[in-house]
Amino acid sequence: MNGAQALLKTLADAGIEVFFSNPGTSEMHLVHAIGETEKVRSVLCLFEGVATGAADGYGRMADKPAVSLLHVGCGLSNGMANLHNARKAHSPIVNLVGNHATWHQQYDAPLTTDVPAHARVCSDWVGVSESADTLSADGAAAVHVSLKGSGKIATLIVPANHAWEETERVSKAAAKPSFPKVSDSVLEEVADLLSNGRRTGLVLGGRALRADALEVAGRISEATGASLICETFPVRLQRGMGRVPVNRIPYFAEKGVAFFSEYEQLILVGGRVPVAFFAYPGKPSLLAPDDCLVKPLASVDEDVMAALTSLADRLDAANAPVVRQQAVVFDFPCGRLTAETIGQSVSMLLPENAIIADEGITSSQPVYIATQGAAAHDWLAITGGAIGIGLPLALGAAVACPARKVVALQADGSAMYTLQALWTMAREKTDVTAVIFNNRSYAILNMELARVGAGRPNDKTLSMLDLGNPDLDWVQLSEGMGVPASRVTSAEAFHLAFEAAMQTKGPRLIEAVIAQDLGSIFG
Repeated sequence: MNGAQALLKTLADAGIEVFFSNPGTSEMHLVHAIGETEKVRSVLCLFEGVATGAADGYGRMADKPAVSLLHVGCGLSNGMANLHNARKAHSPIVNLVGNHATWHQQYDAPLTTDVPAHARVCSDWVGVSESADTLSADGAAAVHVSLKGSGKIATLIVPANHAWEETERVSKAAAKPSFPKVSDSVLEEVADLLSNGRRTGLVLGGRALRADALEVAGRISEATGASLICETFPVRLQRGMGRVPVNRIPYFAEKGVAFFSEYEQLILVGGRVPVAFFAYPGKPSLLAPDDCLVKPLASVDEDVMAALTSLADRLDAANAPVVRQQAVVFDFPCGRLTAETIGQSVSMLLPENAIIADEGITSSQPVYIATQGAAAHDWLAITGGAIGIGLPLALGAAVACPARKVVALQADGSAMYTLQALWTMAREKTDVTAVIFNNRSYAILNMELARVGAGRPNDKTLSMLDLGNPDLDWVQLSEGMGVPASRVTSAEAFHLAFEAAMQTKGPRLIEAVIAQDLGSIFG
């Protein structure tokens, strides 16, 4: 066999089932080996950012890596923004990146780049195969690294000749690494803090926002009075009717400061120290008060569930009652179409166990609030702030969970970064409904322009954030890629279109035309 075939055998034996691929000439032997390997599925993506974003969505939902197959340093760079999001999400991903044959690299051909340097920007581990004989073992190492903690990004660079040269070496897959445990001393210290009567918040992130961990955290909250606090952009929050609710940290810095002003102690459980998303003139970067004690219980890469369970035992909270989210009843939405009315329809119609991939940007918060009492679902957010994640994230989640309905809440400007994901959704027959919030604007940037105090904008300034002239036609864009689409302009029409999409399997797109009032932003 050749190196590529040996590598594919090892990856398949290690549990790799899906390749999100955008290959080039240097990867042709890898492509051929994928085609020969019955255990793996190849999902073609028309842009590398779709491949890496889909690998993120797959990793969040499957708790194991997919492979993104990319072409040399330029292809890796095209996928880097969504690898940034994936790294912030601690998603397990294996990047397989081809390179020129070893003897060809010296000639500085047009696509020659420093591929390892590109990879180090967005990877937790970078490997370069030394020969066809090492390639299988390198693949096993990449998968092993990707599964450490909550997940890592492992990038393996494969010179083309290592893929086509012969080898007899096939390595076995390494055992999945276990989560590190939290020490007894830390557990005792946190138990003491939760018993001292001070106003305390449990800042939850990573796997602490899964339903089983939230159950235990809810018991601790009831026993101690501590509040449950969710990161602003959760990796995967399991929420909705019957689940333990959490308070999400506000996005805007001044609201975040007000949110935390009453707290004397914060316990980090898979979450990070609360920090403003951006710096603003005259506003603090850290959201908690200066005199607030911040104590980590478990990092995102430690065994969060075991830590919470042990903490509950120490606090005699294992059998404490749990507050659960109740259903929220809405009337049939009528009149003007807004993010609020869209949220009401989504809440009323969302099927049990659905997945929401959220890149609605300025439209997200009203939908998030309205769906707190929807049927139980998973909410995936834009963890790293690099726009263009929403549609690929939904694609990857749908590939990981084909029996579950996926809803992509998608801002129009962000959608243009990776709209090629629609083609792959159609090709793979994924059960994704994309809701495009079309306000013909980079609305969040209009808000930020007002907030940073740069001055009152003129028409030239505002034109840099305007997506009109010409208007984007999302129905034509979607249908041109094979996804049936409709445009709605009223709350009633959206409700009916969304209801039909929830009752129909397969990809759909709803263009929701909503207005933006710049006067309310700039005064």
